[in-house]
Amino acid sequence: QVQLVESGGGLVQAGGSLRLSCAASGRTFNTYSMAWFRQAPGKEREFVAAISRSSTGYYADSAKGRLTISRDNAKNMVYLQMNSLKPEDTAVYYCAASTSWAFRQTNGYDYWGRGTQVTVSS
Repeated sequence: QVQLVESGGGLVQAGGSLRLSCAASGRTFNTYSMAWFRQAPGKEREFVAAISRSSTGYYADSAKGRLTISRDNAKNMVYLQMNSLKPEDTAVYYCAASTSWAFRQTNGYDYWGRGTQVTVSS
């Protein structure tokens, strides 16, 4: 079992930055691939970024050049650095863990956090 707890969300103006964190429980964190998804009101949950066990990052087109995913296996942490934020980035952001490589497939992730709200004002 893995428990995931997100933090770092908040209200920011367009063009600003936020750093989301995801704390994972368990001793086998480095065996999981990790990802960030987001869900805006009235929309489906969508892929944002994923990171492999070897720390290679993959991004949705909307995230490339602005968002950076990283992980610290020694601390059981995953991060999402978000720069140049836009109002359309407003959503609840979820951290997810997979025992395999699920990439952008929502149903490929075994564990989910409860999410952290990001609101970008124009």
